[in-house]
Amino acid sequence: MVLEGLGKSLNSALKRLFNAGAIDEDLVKELVKDIQRALLVADVDVNLVMGITKRVEKQALDENLPRGVSRREHIVKVVWDTLAYFLGEKAVPLTINPGKPNLVMLVGIQGSGKTTTIGKLARYYQKRGIKTGVVCADNFRPGAYSQLKQLAERSNIPFWGDENQKDAVKLAKKGFNEMKKRGIELILLDTSGRHREETSLIKEMKSISKAVKPQEIMLVIDGTLGQQAGSQAAAFKQATNIGSIVITKLDGSAKGGGALSAAAATQAPIKFIGTGEGMDAIEPFNPTKFAGRLLGMSDIKGLIEKVQEAQIEIDEDAAMRLMKGQFTLTDMMAQLKQLKKMGPIGKVMEMLGLQYKLPDDVAEIQEDNLNRFEVIMSSMTKEELDNPKLLKSSRLKRIAMGSGTDTRDVRDLLKQYNQMKKMMKAMGKQRRGRRGGGIPGLPGLDGIR
Repeated sequence: MVLEGLGKSLNSALKRLFNAGAIDEDLVKELVKDIQRALLVADVDVNLVMGITKRVEKQALDENLPRGVSRREHIVKVVWDTLAYFLGEKAVPLTINPGKPNLVMLVGIQGSGKTTTIGKLARYYQKRGIKTGVVCADNFRPGAYSQLKQLAERSNIPFWGDENQKDAVKLAKKGFNEMKKRGIELILLDTSGRHREETSLIKEMKSISKAVKPQEIMLVIDGTLGQQAGSQAAAFKQATNIGSIVITKLDGSAKGGGALSAAAATQAPIKFIGTGEGMDAIEPFNPTKFAGRLLGMSDIKGLIEKVQEAQIEIDEDAAMRLMKGQFTLTDMMAQLKQLKKMGPIGKVMEMLGLQYKLPDDVAEIQEDNLNRFEVIMSSMTKEELDNPKLLKSSRLKRIAMGSGTDTRDVRDLLKQYNQMKKMMKAMGKQRRGRRGGGIPGLPGLDGIR
């Protein structure tokens, strides 16, 4: 996992909150100290650490609780939202106008992983149906041309470069024009990487930018540098208009927190992070999801958005019965149909942060199963729907005949019902075991309407 050490430390800090019998000011202050230690060990700037923890303490103690949200849930949400806020708050995707040449110029000091990042980005967008090409304008580092060419060929991506041309500006202009002729939509331009204070590098970067007018300049930062990345980012920001940042080598980096905070301090959004050596080890940066991963939780906000998109009305009484395993066949069908709108049931449970292992035939409920079950249930009496224990052999035959199915199908429905009931009981115990009554990070599902 990215920044695994920081993630474990933050998760350990929150466990104290989960396990506490009562939430008071002293507990909140202890939590804040734990978070401070975790961030400082991860090399996050001390001023940023103080800003984060002061915000957490103030909001955790002073804010009024939203309806249906416990103090415990509220504090977890405050921690999550605060981390996301300081990391950029919102995901900012790379803007690409389809059918037109979009030039993105990558800059960074030597050794930051810039050339490899270009190869990864090219592959990332190529797999998403965007015509992508790469141009080598790095005439300084020996091997830059051959490295980028090999990366491009490995993924079957158009490449242009000229080993004999020593003028970086001419390389950039000619490469850009060549890619436009080929109808390339996203053109990734590799530039020379040297020390950030080298006058020649800054001058060359400005000249290239002026000549080709890139749609965006992307700064590549080595995640292992920690807080040293701050001065690096500031120098490039001062020299040219940095539009976004990519942080590389975040896999297992103890100093990754410093690179993240330093990059965020430049006010240029982090758009991608490198998470390993493989060509597919790159992902768009989403502050909210990243904060959730650091806290050891799943994408609760993603679940909430899915609920809202599906326009699901949540029946509070039915929800309580479900969590206690006290629900009827009618309840089960209603809930399955609602969950189906949101996607695979197993995925929904994962987003809730619940680790209970779903039986395969529960997780793989298909649309035709739901339709068949609905027909079978329409042949049942209200008494049978409310009390499935009544369904013995003679009743099963009657229901099968009335629904045009087989008794085996009716038994499958009952089997599904019993497994769901067992699963919900287990989930209810897991939920109550957290002593807070509620799913950490979930700001009151009963308030989402």
